[in-house]
Amino acid sequence: MTKKQAVKTILFLALFLFLLVRLTYILRTNGDVKDRFNGFYAEPKNTIDAVMIGSSPVFPYYSTPQMYGETGLVCYPLSTNSQRPAAQLYLAREALSRQSPQLLIFEVRMYTGNEHDLTNNMAFTRGVTDNLRYSANRAAAIRALLDESGIEGGISDEDKKPYTYYFDIFKYHANWRSLRLPSQWKTAFYNVPDSMKGYDSTDDVAPVSLADWSGVTAQTPIPEVQDGHLTALLDWLDENGQQALFIVSPYLLTQEQMEMFNYIEARVGARGYGFVNMNRCYAEIGLDGAADFKDYGNHTNASGAEKVTAWFERYLQQNYSLPDHRQEAAYASWQTAYEDWQAEQRRAMEVIRRHIAEGSYAPQSDG
Repeated sequence: MTKKQAVKTILFLALFLFLLVRLTYILRTNGDVKDRFNGFYAEPKNTIDAVMIGSSPVFPYYSTPQMYGETGLVCYPLSTNSQRPAAQLYLAREALSRQSPQLLIFEVRMYTGNEHDLTNNMAFTRGVTDNLRYSANRAAAIRALLDESGIEGGISDEDKKPYTYYFDIFKYHANWRSLRLPSQWKTAFYNVPDSMKGYDSTDDVAPVSLADWSGVTAQTPIPEVQDGHLTALLDWLDENGQQALFIVSPYLLTQEQMEMFNYIEARVGARGYGFVNMNRCYAEIGLDGAADFKDYGNHTNASGAEKVTAWFERYLQQNYSLPDHRQEAAYASWQTAYEDWQAEQRRAMEVIRRHIAEGSYAPQSDG
């Protein structure tokens, strides 16, 4: 091969890979998780003060536009459904690859989960891997999440084909309908702003009775695999000198889970990091089990989110020195998001009040 031919070959391969990545991003399944991660990559570098990492308790509980409008704090969620604890380290690395957050916030509900149960449906794993941009960190995340050493029974043959994770276009090659959606063409570079800054508002209502956990102080170890992931995350935070806070969002939990969170609190505190379990703060937050949850205790609706966010932003102000950006022109999109949130919140609260008055509650899950 001549030098000229080699150059042409290299250019062809570079163009092919460039177009393949763009097409892959377009074909990835559209939805709120894709929107959330696109929004993260669209935020200007080094403009986010705090990044929240965790499972589904993050995006419906914490209204980031509300946080900004009321305190000037710029916080963005990297949240996916049923997020495996193994993913948190790699999402933290991803956060630091683009931002310099003063604070990383980790929601730890899923640390009580059995790894076998969390890998029965690898769609939840793909929620992380298929929404990261192509990078060395993404490849490392895939290797870690496909590691079967800590998974009883392993991962099914169909779900563990590595090439479908590294090159997820193999998984979504039939998703050509996305090419008919102008909104998905915009995702070719995976950097489309999210108007609600990762927050997801809901107006369903499903009442629940909240327990009193004030007297529960016993500790129960979390599953060994998750304990290992927690250790790895804490070690990484130590190595990077990164400030971090670990939280548990309020929900309908069991005593065993409460004892597991006590165990996590002790482990995290011993390493010098903050921890707050909001299941001890129902009264302070002002949570109303009859009005503030959308699915019988698992997640808050817009009413509960406003209360949890208001309490949490006060907690952050009291315990961390985070800046107020409300007078800075560079954060105009956050002010717009706050104004949009206010309008959406008024609408959602009207619906929630109507649901309560009519007793028209969300259907019970079969699960």
